[in-house]
Amino acid sequence: MMADGDAELMRRVQTGDRGAFAAIVDRHKHRLVNYLSSLTRDRDRAEELAQDAFIRLFESAARYEERGQLVPFLFRIATNLLRSEDRKKRRREVLLQMFSRNGHHPSENGTSPQDELLRKEVGLRVTEALAGVPLRYRSPLVLREMEGWSYRDIASALNCREGTVKSRIHRGREELRRLLEPYWNGGRG
Repeated sequence: MMADGDAELMRRVQTGDRGAFAAIVDRHKHRLVNYLSSLTRDRDRAEELAQDAFIRLFESAARYEERGQLVPFLFRIATNLLRSEDRKKRRREVLLQMFSRNGHHPSENGTSPQDELLRKEVGLRVTEALAGVPLRYRSPLVLREMEGWSYRDIASALNCREGTVKSRIHRGREELRRLLEPYWNGGRG
């Protein structure tokens, strides 16, 4: 009976009936938030994800075809949003670790296959983006961040002043951030 009610409400949503959409939200929001809370252990985050899931449901209403029940479809949207958010968060954490001041690199010990795959993907994306950084900025950036050289050693190797090295590294980081921005924001390149 509830599934039939959902199907009718979705047909009305497809014709622009916002009241029908409000009824869907009222009917399923508590269950969806509870589900997401059990996954995230964070009620506020769960509520935000649920809100985003309902927005996605509304935006895709015109394309919705009742092949099954609405609830599994809605929960799939929410689960995919959570996965996407977690992937984006892990990418950022790995990249921040790779380019932190102390030079720590992500540990390869005790990582899950998913973490290892993500680490490899991030490494590939960083390498690809780094190739797009002009050589005058890329060279000191690589020497500093990946090889762990001091500013003084880099200046000596590149035959320039330390201030110039710092400036080039700064510009290289900015360019790398710009090139990685689509990836950080969930894009694929």
